[in-house]
Amino acid sequence: MQFRTLCVLGMGYIGLPTASTFATNGLRVVGVDVNRHVVEVLRNGEIHIQEPGLRTLVQAAFGSGNLRVAEKAEPADAFVIAVPTPILDDKRADLSAVRAAAETVAPCLKPGNLVVLESTSPPRTTVDVLAPILEHSGLRAGSDFFLAYSPERVLPGQILRELIENARVIGGVNRASAEAGRDLYATFAKGEILLTDATTAEMVKLMENTYRDVNIAVANEFARLAERFGVDVWEAIALANRHPRVQILRPGPGVGGHCISVDPWFLVEAAPEETGLIRQARRVNDEQPAKVVARVRSALGGLQGKTLAVLGLAYKADIDDLRESPALEVARRLASEGASVMTYEPNALEMTAAGARAASSLNAALDGADALILLVDHRGLAELPPTQAAAVMRGRIVFDGRGVLPRDAWEQAGFTVHVLGVGGPLPLHGSPSDPPRGAPRASAGGRDARDLSAVRGDAPRGSGEGTSNSASTPTPPLPLKGGPSAAPRGAPRASARGRDASEGKGESPGSHA
Repeated sequence: MQFRTLCVLGMGYIGLPTASTFATNGLRVVGVDVNRHVVEVLRNGEIHIQEPGLRTLVQAAFGSGNLRVAEKAEPADAFVIAVPTPILDDKRADLSAVRAAAETVAPCLKPGNLVVLESTSPPRTTVDVLAPILEHSGLRAGSDFFLAYSPERVLPGQILRELIENARVIGGVNRASAEAGRDLYATFAKGEILLTDATTAEMVKLMENTYRDVNIAVANEFARLAERFGVDVWEAIALANRHPRVQILRPGPGVGGHCISVDPWFLVEAAPEETGLIRQARRVNDEQPAKVVARVRSALGGLQGKTLAVLGLAYKADIDDLRESPALEVARRLASEGASVMTYEPNALEMTAAGARAASSLNAALDGADALILLVDHRGLAELPPTQAAAVMRGRIVFDGRGVLPRDAWEQAGFTVHVLGVGGPLPLHGSPSDPPRGAPRASAGGRDARDLSAVRGDAPRGSGEGTSNSASTPTPPLPLKGGPSAAPRGAPRASARGRDASEGKGESPGSHA
């Protein structure tokens, strides 16, 4: 199936790169956003979000003459809906943007058109929410127009590469819709294209991120236990990960971002009686900012009147995205307890938390601070020289919420270093401080003086949603469901390029990090 024109609704972190990529690959694309400011910024040749290489890509798309922007949908051969689906205060999915987008597409629909939903959504959103709205056009999904779901599964900071190279799952309301979706994304996709039904595709995305969330919750509980038992969790995790079938993730101040901290609730909403573990993992991760504040409060002997430099507000390292960031919640809580909080987010200098003030530079944040709290290991923050901090800070307290600062160097500079997941030494039977004769002594940072780099493994940097190289045992996706809209028995399978999921050979489709 050939597509010449495309309408992409939502010019955010996914919609803008997607529209620009299609445009630079020959389709005539109109990008739609209801935010007039976003439209004007793009028309002026600028971008409103930060992503490596995105400015160049967007400029190339506009320069080709294939991309333009508008405030409402226009007729096209295909429509891609990539609008936000946040959670409400009661943890239910807010599908208002999806509904609004569908209502603007419906009057534009013509027979033979394709509509693809990319927004992360609860199971059955495509068939139970999107299809009925689109059918107000008088056309039937699956027979008059094609309807599919294809989740975005890219890592912020690497969106442009992963958009093209990652495997892509496309689920249709029937087989023909899935194949139409395959033909659209084959315009630029180099990764394998796997076909299934729409509800399975929706669940795949939610499963990937829920898996990550549950495993981060385990790491955060391990950090709490390590503090209780006087253990260095970072060393313990590195040693445990030497087991060939173990890959524990990194603990941190919580889980943030638009996916991992949100998606599990979609499953809880859809089936609350079946999701006890998922719900508990969410609670553990949501409690983590309060645990961090408690550690800082204990280190300072109280927060009232203290001046704090909070470094990093994004939900993970080296991005400017603050959505659902646990660092924001930590900073807010510190301020609410009477501390004077100066935040520094190098990728979004004007942003801060409620009750805090934004610093225009790193030194401005550190100046006169009683304590430094590192919450995001951005490049430049994780490598902060202790001498630079000592030159402007009033106090000598450091809390490392990411386990990345060189403890020995900071202690030698006169700082008392507190680390998430590192408990104080507990007394042994006998002398609490003297190791057995001949045993290696611990370093000032509480680690064995021997080089532990080989076993620590230096897990990937990042925070919030967590970066992981966790091992998995992939299984092939299921084939399209049977029924009146499934492919006829004996029909030829899709080619390897757009391989039907039933032909899976165990390749992992990857997950949104």
